[in-house]
This record gives sequence, C-alpha cells and structure tokens, in this order.
Amino acid sequence: MKNTSRLCSTKPTVTVNGNFPGPTVYAREDDTVLVKVVNHVKYNVSVHWHGIRQLRTGWADGPAYITQCPIQPGQSYVYNFTITGQRGTLWWHAHILWLRATVHGAIVILPKLAVPYPFPKPDHERVIILAEWWKSNTEDVINEAMKSGLAPNVSDAHTINGYPGLSPNCSSTDGYQLDVTPGKSYLLRLINAALNEELFFKIAGHKFTVVEVDATYVKPFTTDTVLIAPGQTTNVVLTASKRAGKFAIAASTFMDTPVVAIDNLTATATLHYSGTLSATPTAVTAVPARNATPVADTFSNSLRSLNSKTYPAKVPKTVDRSLLFAVGLGINPCPTCRAANGSRVVASVNNITFVMPTTALLQAHLFNIKGVYTTDFPGNPPTPFNYTGAPPQNMATISATKVYRLPFNATVQVVLQDTGIIAPENHPVHLHGFNFFVVGKGSGNFNPKTDPKSFNLIDPVERNTVGVPSGGWVAIRFTADNPGVWFMHCHLEVHTTWGLKMAFQVDDGKGKNQSVLPPPKDLPKC
Repeated sequence: MKNTSRLCSTKPTVTVNGNFPGPTVYAREDDTVLVKVVNHVKYNVSVHWHGIRQLRTGWADGPAYITQCPIQPGQSYVYNFTITGQRGTLWWHAHILWLRATVHGAIVILPKLAVPYPFPKPDHERVIILAEWWKSNTEDVINEAMKSGLAPNVSDAHTINGYPGLSPNCSSTDGYQLDVTPGKSYLLRLINAALNEELFFKIAGHKFTVVEVDATYVKPFTTDTVLIAPGQTTNVVLTASKRAGKFAIAASTFMDTPVVAIDNLTATATLHYSGTLSATPTAVTAVPARNATPVADTFSNSLRSLNSKTYPAKVPKTVDRSLLFAVGLGINPCPTCRAANGSRVVASVNNITFVMPTTALLQAHLFNIKGVYTTDFPGNPPTPFNYTGAPPQNMATISATKVYRLPFNATVQVVLQDTGIIAPENHPVHLHGFNFFVVGKGSGNFNPKTDPKSFNLIDPVERNTVGVPSGGWVAIRFTADNPGVWFMHCHLEVHTTWGLKMAFQVDDGKGKNQSVLPPPKDLPKC
C-alpha cells in the first residue's frame, strides 16, 4: 500500500513496488520471463500477463480462480513463461476484484536481436498508459454497487501515465509531459488500462502512423485520433513535425449508449518541444463527441494485418466449431437490493451469468476434481430472440460455472452478438491464451446466411481484445492450439463483475508438446 495524492486528495493505493502505474517489464521475443509477485496487502492478489500466449503454461496466465488460486496476503508466487512468436506492446494487470485500477504496467517485447521493425525505426520510444482514478477506494465502489444492485459510481478522472492533468476542481496541475526534439520520431506504446471506459487519444496539431495493435503488426495508416478499448494496446509513430511549442495530449471517453453514465472528464498531458519556454500557451485539440461512432468505426475499419511473408496472417479458412455468443445485460431478483427495487443488474454470455468457482478451473480440469464446473456451456443462445430489438419479457439469466470444451487444434469461429437488454453497449471482449482474427462485423443481428459472404479471410486484424459494436456483432476466428482453460470476458470491469465471462477448456493433444506442462511447486493454494 502507498498513499497516493491525485485531484487534491490522498488515499492508500495498492501499487507494485510503490509505483502507479507499475514498472515496465522489458523482454525480447523468445525470452523466458520470471516475475516474483509478493503480496504485502490485505487483499488476495493475482497478476495476468495480458496478451501473452502462455503456450502450455496456463499456470502463469493469472486470472484468479480460472488458472490459479490467488496469492494470499503474506504469500508469493513466481510467474514463469516464455514469449513465443510475439513482439510489441502488451501489459500486465491484477486479475482479481477491481485491483487492476492501480495494479498495472506495460510489457515491452523487443524483436529478436538484429530483426528490424517492419517500418522505419523511430528515434525514441515512450510508454503511455491511460487509466481511471477514483478518489474513493475502488473496492468500496464495487462492493457498494453489488450491495445496491445498481451500477457503480464512475471514476473521478482519467489519467495519462498516472496523472489527470488540469482538473477543474483542483488547483494542483498534475500532468505528464512528453518531451520531444523537432524532427525526431517517437514510437508511442499506448495502453488502455482503464476499468470501464473506451478512450479516444489525440495530440493537438499532430498525426500518428498506426503500426501495431495488441502486439501484432498492421498495415501502417495515418490518423489524428486513436480509439483504444480497455485491454487493448496500440503502437503509433509520432513525428515531432513542428519547430517548437506546447501541444495538448487528450484522452477522452467513447460511449455511444446515451443511458450509460460515464466519467466525462478528459485527461490531459503536454507534448513539449525542446527549447520551448514554459510560459508558452499550449495549443488545444477538440476531442471527439462521446458518441462519435463514425470516428470510432473509421479507426477500427482501418486496421488490417500486415500479412507479409515474414508476418503472415494465418486465418482459419474453414471452421470446426461455429459459435454464436449473445453478450449483454440482464436483471435477476435480489430481495436485499432495496435501491434497485428488489432486483439487480447482471451480465451474461448466452444467458449464463458466470459464477466464479472457489477452486481454480485449470486445477479442477487437470486433476479431475469433480463438482467445480460443467462442460455444457451453450454454443448458441438457448432461447433465440431479436437480440438488438425490443428486449424479451423475461430478462433473468442462469447463474452457473460452465465452460465450452474444444478439442486440441480445432478451428473456432465465435460471433459475439450484442443485445439490447437494458441498453445496447460496446463490449471489449478479451480472450486469454490466444490471438484471434477479426473477420467481420456489422450492425443489428448477425445473419449466418449472408454476413459470412463479406468476411475478410485475407488480412483481417489479429488481436486479443475486440470491441463488440453497440447494437451489432463481431466475428472472430482462432485455432485452439493451446491446451488449458482459457478465460474469455468483457474487459469493462463492471460487466466482468456482473458475470459477462466464460471459459474454454482446450483438451490436450496427442503429441509430446501438446499438453499443459505440470504445475509449478509454488502454485498458490485456495
């Protein structure tokens, strides 16, 4: 714990090594990484290495009660994994309760020695982490919400590398400054570590060249606005094209559902050219409207895999398992929830509100512990309805701990369909243990007869977290080449807490490198 002051108020904060954001982990492709996590706080802790493939090393993936029991107060655990076939920006974060609000940091994976970037090498590199800040303890925020049955309080500010910038209610000007030299180029490694909000990122008077998302190279394109959802990373090249001056850096919320409350405060930082006097006024930038869906779509639709000889897009052309997952909200009875008139808001995938077990699923799977979960997760909505139309009469869900079982090396297509129950909303869905290809997306209800005709199977973007469009659908494909139990969930923390999560059990294959490695000796006990 460390007392941290922001927005003219101080609170004890869970940090890694006293820092918020936490330290950057630097590694190179093919490196083996060992991180010892020691728990000195009163909460159970686990750490997820977001986007790392974890081939056969599910024990090091980190989601509490999915691949491991959490590290209890006073205990420690060594995360041990090899970075195979990946290079770029990823990140790490706590994966239990709402601790990731302040327990997070960057993972920078450099290419193998003597392997160049597939774009001109920038002169400098900087990590930029976007996040949210609450004046209250975030655990109190969600606990209060779970008691009431209603949505939690929104954050008090957004932050850029830990600082909100100019705040209307506070005289202290806590702001990050990005120092640049005229004519030089900068690789900005952007990470959205916010709990619940997708963000637009802009710098006044400058454009970016997007070169990578979620540690996979993309066909470079130029934009003045980046859209980045919680869980996602984006590498952009910024050229310091002016002679001098100060320019505003802004991170503002994207939310195209009018009924959902958001933190509307834009985080600001400053791009500062060397030799510019500090009294120089800062050039400002107009941020997109909170509901600027066209701006968001333009960005998302520009993303394409590099698909070069060196970095091919290995898109599954045929599919062994074709799944339709309806993702959205629901309402269940809750006699003690007086604030919500005896009901509570929940979230679900195919009408299953996922209940976290008390034994980790991976242990239950590999040691045949009965009664922890069942493998009958539905591959389609149990009761089909007009997903994006008027909601059904019954908005209740089934609470259960179910996983979907996949044979080793199966090719899988999942269509993630948003529902309009309570409100249609953009859900950034993250899959652990795999990258997937985003082969198609659309508005309204997915049509299995006509929509696949327009799928991109040549150079779709490859990533680990994708936004399901508000009132629409997105189709992803992946190959189940990684045995273990792999979590899939909405990366809006409030929806994960409410139950918008499930897991895939990928069976061991027949070959010698096709089974989960044995668990480490220091694996935490529940």
